[in-house]
Amino acid sequence: MSIKRAQKEEQLFREISQLYQQASLDDARLRDVFVNRVTLSPDKGLCTVYFYTVKGVEHFDSLLHIMKLYKPSLRKAIASRIRSRYTPELIFRYDENFDKEIRIEQLIDKVSKEQK
Repeated sequence: MSIKRAQKEEQLFREISQLYQQASLDDARLRDVFVNRVTLSPDKGLCTVYFYTVKGVEHFDSLLHIMKLYKPSLRKAIASRIRSRYTPELIFRYDENFDKEIRIEQLIDKVSKEQK
């Protein structure tokens, strides 16, 4: 990954996190969903925003239609905050990697307890 792309991802993550936090203050249903990470496509035209909630993927799916309502205003705010020729299209996804990490940690803990 190029340094510029990594820097742009970091900048997008900060801005989207801040903007989403403000939106969640306006809409209480979104308070338990958090921006976990952001990835850019190689051409920087698509920005995938990964969200996480402790309530799981079903809860995220039930809120996705509400989150999509904020997409145009979120994209406009990003365009005004980040100096760039183009503002990437936003795609919202549930971050399954976090769940996988938790499961792996639980398995490691279980194995270490069994060895003791």
